[in-house]
Amino acid sequence: MSIASRRPRRQMNQINVVPYIDVMLVLLVIFMVTAPMINPGEIDLPKVGQSLKTPVSPLEVIIKKDSTLALRDRSKSSGAEELTKDELVAEIKMKQQQNPDQPVVISADKSVRYGEVIKIMDILEGQQVKKVGLLAKPDTK
Repeated sequence: MSIASRRPRRQMNQINVVPYIDVMLVLLVIFMVTAPMINPGEIDLPKVGQSLKTPVSPLEVIIKKDSTLALRDRSKSSGAEELTKDELVAEIKMKQQQNPDQPVVISADKSVRYGEVIKIMDILEGQQVKKVGLLAKPDTK
């Protein structure tokens, strides 16, 4: 047979989807049969008593414009009492022994130098105060 006597092949422009439908139906049946047999995972939910603990109010270290220090216990309604650095450290250590999870926040006047705030933070962290933060006022624009 010569090359010229062969008929050129026709291009197929359709696809037979029946085998794909058969495979999909088999998979669907398999999933429908096995899905009820799967045990759902257990979720370990927290206990009610643990979530109802109220957070501890922080101790507020106040640094005023003239670099004097004051301490305010936000859990009590008393005002701020002025202290020296040594008295501040002793007072915070005493309160931290009573409640080790009580955070300490530093609120400084915006005209106080940054170095003064860092010194107080360094003193507190040197005394193993675990939670030290900075208090800021939100911008109201």
